[in-house]
Amino acid sequence: MNKAQLVEAIADKVGGRQAAADAVDAVLDAIVRATVSGDRVSVTGFGSFEKVERPARYARNPQTGERVRVKKTSVPRFRAGQGFKDLVSGTKKLPKNDVAVKKAPKGSLSGGASTTTKTTTKKAAAKKATAAKKTVAKKASAAKKTVAAKTAAAKKTAAKKATAKKTTAKKAAAKKAPAKKVTAKKAPAKRATARKTAAKRSATRK
Repeated sequence: MNKAQLVEAIADKVGGRQAAADAVDAVLDAIVRATVSGDRVSVTGFGSFEKVERPARYARNPQTGERVRVKKTSVPRFRAGQGFKDLVSGTKKLPKNDVAVKKAPKGSLSGGASTTTKTTTKKAAAKKATAAKKTVAKKASAAKKTVAAKTAAAKKTAAKKATAKKTTAKKAAAKKAPAKKVTAKKAPAKRATARKTAAKRSATRK
């Protein structure tokens, strides 16, 4: 069955050939556009259409047998639903006076805006989480640097104070040392003068 035959098959059910052609075109266009954009189109009981990424690989030219590198590409994939499989395998019989794939319940048709919205929401949440982690890491790093800087400054200040105290102590010691030496030297001089005075007195008495 080709597209024209498909249109003829549903013409009586949708109110004419033109209406059937428009319906088929609209359905196919919606499926193709959603699949190309990366959305998964799923019809309960019938199957799902999705875009699949194929990585770069090596293949062989069937005519020459030469090994050829095939670039990365994207291909469409259709997976039949369980109801479709059961009908094809014969597990279930085709209904005579009813549609093979019954109308899907509300909310079972996926693809397009709903899938895109979910994907966008997940990506936004992941970005927010990553941004929050980076912010926390930056704050922690800044806090560590600040603490390290304050500790280093405190150590330098303490070292300067200790050096200043040592310098002051040395200066004070240097000033006091000469005074003691002078006093020590003057003491013998006083004793010699006392001896001379005593000798003069004894000479006078004689």
